[in-house]
Amino acid sequence: MASNSSVISVGFSPKKLNYQAIIVQVLIAVFLCINLFLISTFFRREVFYTTMRYILFALTLLSDCLFLIMTDSLLLLSSFGFTIHMWLCLILYIILSVYSFVTPITLTAMSLERYVAICMPLRHAELCTTRGALKLVFIIHSISAIPCTVNLSIFSAAVSPSIYSQSRVCSVEMFLLFSWQGHLRSAISQFYFLIIFTVIVFSYVQIMKVAKTASGENKKSTWKGLRTVILHGFQLLLGVIQLWCGFIEAAVLRVNLIVYINVRYFNYVMFFLAPRCLSPLIYGLRDELFFQALKSYIRCGFHKK
Repeated sequence: MASNSSVISVGFSPKKLNYQAIIVQVLIAVFLCINLFLISTFFRREVFYTTMRYILFALTLLSDCLFLIMTDSLLLLSSFGFTIHMWLCLILYIILSVYSFVTPITLTAMSLERYVAICMPLRHAELCTTRGALKLVFIIHSISAIPCTVNLSIFSAAVSPSIYSQSRVCSVEMFLLFSWQGHLRSAISQFYFLIIFTVIVFSYVQIMKVAKTASGENKKSTWKGLRTVILHGFQLLLGVIQLWCGFIEAAVLRVNLIVYINVRYFNYVMFFLAPRCLSPLIYGLRDELFFQALKSYIRCGFHKK
């Protein structure tokens, strides 16, 4: 969930760049194609863009696409040593910082939606409306912007306004002027994850209680909701590991530069790409209504051809 400090601020040899960067480009291209297809499916049926859980699902898809496009762009720019104006780098940093938090917070909201649907079915229609979903999207973005606002307030107070007209290789680390800022950023991220973890566990426990007493079709639906919450928890676990990547990479850098470069690429693929590839699996393929819509559009495409 932390900003992408694992890849965007180090130079690479051409050999390593060609081999590793191409793999990353292929993975991101596949991911974006899948997500764009899911997003187009979302907008084709009214039931999707008028239902809270599908609106939140679309938000995770859009957030992940934006986040990965921007981190990949910064990866390529820094790899080739291209410089950009600091004001533009600042804008990129704000967007990256906000959207690194949007997905995990949205997953938490989706877990709560499953809790309401299963444990409070009579109030689900009242609480989980389209208007409520739009308000929730605004709240998610507001909460996600708090860490960025704190860091930028410190940065703006410490630097001269003339710095924004300078050109540099853009990386998130340049906005951390003091060592304690890194500790503060880590503390804020861990606090967020503590809250998120608590909400996920609460949802899991409450759904588990209902699952034990449910019967027939209700039991099947309840266990499906429980598995969804578990998958969200696994996604967030990978996000928590991101917090430790910086410490691991710093230790490896003291030992060997080549190993350090390989570790950074591994961390990017494993802890930035992989968690975001799970969202299409959890809702795009496991959700029966959405999966049927996907199949119908695929069949239509083949028939047209």
